[in-house]
Amino acid sequence: MNRIPESELIINTDGSIFHLHLKPENIADTIILVGDPGRVDMVAENFDSGSLEPKISSREFNTVTGSYCGKRISVISTGIGTDNIDIVMTELDALANIDFNTRMPKEGHRRLTILRLGTCGGIQPDIPLGGFVFSHVSIGFDGVLNWYKGCENVTDAAMEQAFMKYMKWSDRLATPYFVRSSRKLVDKFRDVTIKGMTVSAPGFYGPQGRSVRLQASIDDYIPKLENFRYGDYRITNIEMESSAIAGMAALMGHDAATVCCVIANRYAKESKPDYKPFISQLIKLVLEKLCED
Repeated sequence: MNRIPESELIINTDGSIFHLHLKPENIADTIILVGDPGRVDMVAENFDSGSLEPKISSREFNTVTGSYCGKRISVISTGIGTDNIDIVMTELDALANIDFNTRMPKEGHRRLTILRLGTCGGIQPDIPLGGFVFSHVSIGFDGVLNWYKGCENVTDAAMEQAFMKYMKWSDRLATPYFVRSSRKLVDKFRDVTIKGMTVSAPGFYGPQGRSVRLQASIDDYIPKLENFRYGDYRITNIEMESSAIAGMAALMGHDAATVCCVIANRYAKESKPDYKPFISQLIKLVLEKLCED
């Protein structure tokens, strides 16, 4: 591979990568992603005493690295949406696998474990508020993965075609893609979470079927998603990042997945604004599982 030009991979004058402002030595092999910058401290307060490395902040991207039960872990806030995930995943992979001095890929591939810890809306009547849904499969309505060569090698074309036919998918919308999470992470969390097939929407209102003053373009959006079946899969929840995380990680050779706490049930039209206690439980669960052999 040729040297990566300065315009394609921007490195700051201090040797850090452009958006995250991290240097290669700042990230652990195990990384927790959270959307909310304030949630970084919620995770980090569980780290081993005296293990915290200096916090690094740039825009919505806050990073703290420390250890839990002796295992080095980084927690990074991404902000909202798959456009930010495109930045975060690309820059994390570059930190792990590009020599910043030569601008060439390193000879040995460094495989990261990346887990998004977030919130979502449930769309099935039996999924309770406060439940933890682990995305075995993510459905990208965002289109981000379609911008990368080889995306067809990590997506499920049969699922995609069945879904588009069922939904009578409009040509005006981005082509949805279906991507599976890391088998290693799925197996690790299988017995302590709800099996999920997760929609990643490119917005919170119309793209998730909400109508405020503007009306959403798909009628009966939530009932249609609720009733879709593919084998033993059903769509369980909606959030805004999991598809690009799973898809880009698969293309780059990393292990990645998403686990979310349900803070609204779109089927029952219920929500739980005070969900911090559930997030605290999920953080502890995630840390414990990530540190298991």
